[in-house]
Amino acid sequence: MYISRNIRTFRVSNAVIWTSALFIGILASVPKILRIHITKWELLADISVATSFSILIWYFNIYMLPTFRAGAATARFASKRLAGSLALGIVVMAALVAIYQLILPQYHFQSMMLMYEFRGLVINLTIYLFLHLIYQHHITQLISVELEKTKADNLSAQFELLKQQVNPHFLFNSLNTLKSMVEMQDQHASRFIVMLSDFYRSSLETRKQHLISMQEELSTLDAYLFLLKARFEDGISLTVKISDAHRASCIPPFTLQLLIENCIKHNIVSLGQPLHIHIFSEDAFIVVENNLQMKRTPEPSTGVGLTNIAQRYQSLHQQQMEIIKDSTSFKVKLPVLHEDTRDRR
Repeated sequence: MYISRNIRTFRVSNAVIWTSALFIGILASVPKILRIHITKWELLADISVATSFSILIWYFNIYMLPTFRAGAATARFASKRLAGSLALGIVVMAALVAIYQLILPQYHFQSMMLMYEFRGLVINLTIYLFLHLIYQHHITQLISVELEKTKADNLSAQFELLKQQVNPHFLFNSLNTLKSMVEMQDQHASRFIVMLSDFYRSSLETRKQHLISMQEELSTLDAYLFLLKARFEDGISLTVKISDAHRASCIPPFTLQLLIENCIKHNIVSLGQPLHIHIFSEDAFIVVENNLQMKRTPEPSTGVGLTNIAQRYQSLHQQQMEIIKDSTSFKVKLPVLHEDTRDRR
């Protein structure tokens, strides 16, 4: 098969055409083989007529097949092409019989013209139907490939869009934190700016990656925790207990930061009511859990957090993250992603 950009041209190998044409020629001459009074030269001439006709019809029907274009509708069984093929076949068979009559005048080919024409119609229909059967199968495969490619491109585009949502979301929250610190004349504001700068430098190094190692994510999380502590002090605590096996796994960048931001967004964080966040391993999941103490007036939502994470995991792992909420706690369970998932992206 020859491929040019989004155009794919269907081809049948010459070996298939010539072998099948010879087989059809022999099969079409079976009635004469059964005759008692027939010479081998007459039989070979008869086989030659059917074989030559089959080869010509093969190439004509292949030439008349429509070209498949990516995004175009599937070519259907065309009655006009069949009628054209049958009409040409009648002319070709008559021409072949006339040529063989001139070459081998001792055999009465012309007297059996009707028989040869009928044989030609049968051969023509057989080749046409068989060719269109394998052609439709070929088109079906191409369409399946196109659909899979489109699906993969769409998932990739969605994933890129989701990644691009993360940085503005985090920057928006960080600037709000910095604004609050400046307004309160917090002495840690300058240190906060330095750590924020370091954090963003790290984030720029990973923003083009679909997945990073869990160890990288946890290192970034340490810097992020400093930024939170600068604002909330003992109003927030974070414990991390991830198994060594899970530390060797992978995770979409900023996942843990987004989950912690989500906890802060919806819960009271204060010295009187500290927010406790736990990150730990549980079977084939990384779990982020916090005590539930909902704000009476929730902060405005950008719609990025949990939805973003769920869509990223769906596009990467084809698995859903789990959300468990009860009267005292809120828990998000993230499926563990391994290196093979990272390699496929």
